[in-house]
Amino acid sequence: MTKQTFTPSTYHGRTLAPQGKRSDGSPTTLMYIGGEFVESETTAWIPVRDPATQAVVTWVPESTPSELERAIANAQEAFGPWRRTTLLNRQRILTKLAALIRENHDRLAASIVQEQGKTYIDARGDVERGVQVCEVACNVPTLLMGERVAVSRDMDTYTIKEPLGVVAGICPFNFPAMIPLWMFPVALACGNCMVIKPSEKDPGAAMILAELATQAGVPPGVLNVIHGAVDCVNTLCDDPRIKAISFVGSDRVGKHIWNRGTASGKRVQCNMGAKNHGIVMPDANKEQALNAICGAAFGAAGQRCMALSTAVFVGNTQYWMDELAAKAKKLKIDMGMNEGADLGPLITTAARERAEGLIQKGLDEGATMVLDGRGIQVKDYEKGNFLGPTIIRGVKPYMECYKEEIFAPVLVCLEVDTLDEAIELVNANPYGNGTAIFTQSGAIARKFEQQIDVGQVGINVPIPVPLPMFSFTGSRGSFLGDLHQYGKEGILFFSKAKTVTALWREADAVDSTGGHTNMPTHR
Repeated sequence: MTKQTFTPSTYHGRTLAPQGKRSDGSPTTLMYIGGEFVESETTAWIPVRDPATQAVVTWVPESTPSELERAIANAQEAFGPWRRTTLLNRQRILTKLAALIRENHDRLAASIVQEQGKTYIDARGDVERGVQVCEVACNVPTLLMGERVAVSRDMDTYTIKEPLGVVAGICPFNFPAMIPLWMFPVALACGNCMVIKPSEKDPGAAMILAELATQAGVPPGVLNVIHGAVDCVNTLCDDPRIKAISFVGSDRVGKHIWNRGTASGKRVQCNMGAKNHGIVMPDANKEQALNAICGAAFGAAGQRCMALSTAVFVGNTQYWMDELAAKAKKLKIDMGMNEGADLGPLITTAARERAEGLIQKGLDEGATMVLDGRGIQVKDYEKGNFLGPTIIRGVKPYMECYKEEIFAPVLVCLEVDTLDEAIELVNANPYGNGTAIFTQSGAIARKFEQQIDVGQVGINVPIPVPLPMFSFTGSRGSFLGDLHQYGKEGILFFSKAKTVTALWREADAVDSTGGHTNMPTHR
């Protein structure tokens, strides 16, 4: 297939990803294979709709079997030369990529607003947290250092970290830039080649990142982007050339990928569902705690795997709920590009309807409405998937609104008498992604930190997502695998250890003559 020139789309005056066209003239999302943007030959297309208007933004192809084969084959072919590329060359390419992402920050954010619905400021944060992972990956020469020890006279044993080969990334809709950047910069830094499947709901940001990777000097075939749904995922799980899969998304899909991928002998990491609790202690700074919960529960319209979707009010803090509702009422619901918007629409009409159904189910099971965000209408965007901040109290652990991850701007509130009851409640929940406690007591914070069985803990921090020098460490029902995304664990996931024992006898040493005066560059 020959390289073609495609026209970039625009949105609010910003240039977005290159697009193709179907025979009827409607815009299409391209694939990125072998360093080229190519149009799919599929007959199966998935519409991407602007969540604020329902207008079709683009049509995403379900990549055909031959196109998936071509992407994987290109990655396999590129692997040999790429793994032999020096660490300093990989570092230089990643450094340039990080700079290009920052130069295109607004462009990426606009694409996210158009396809995912986030507010523009929140979309910029999506990009920022992703590029930080890329910047840490630029430290690859240090991150890939092995260990060495002299085990006896004239004998050394040392370890080398080597790439796995061709790896795959399967991404969710809620962070269209950040999650791909959790994956491919780390994988490429380790010397792997990658095939990425962005969400079919909002693939534009991934396509812009592919374009920037080309500009940064990533060789053809080292990064490939394909599209699709179940068949595409199954191909990545089954193909023996794919050595590892990194996944972020729902429980159902994550368990499927884990079972199918590991059965094929692959290394797999799956970040999945969550039910993140915020514990409010009576000694907490009330203003700080309520502001933090309000932002963490309703920001990004609640579509974060680390959203603080459950508040546990301890003792008399239950009387703070009306003040929390008053703060939530002040949040502005609007189309994401509009100035002052605090939260935008949900990704799809089905997502909104599901959330509204779980709210009603909670009320039917005995919970009480504190703030109702259903039925909201936004001027000029009456067809949008909007749901306003919603707070329900009197929730019990057996209720569906507690057991399910609502993934919307809905806060469910439970009340307990003591810290011990709060800890028991959180630990009894099957998920272990994130939790937070609001307190001014170091002793309470210490007890909570030590006794809580959750992978990521915030102390007066509502969304304790680690910066990328650490790793994202969700646990229990929120994660399948042994090694987590990005940070040091990400490097370990995308590399394998080789141990070498070498004998060089001192008696065999001979004098050498001559020398060089030029500075070695090791390129």
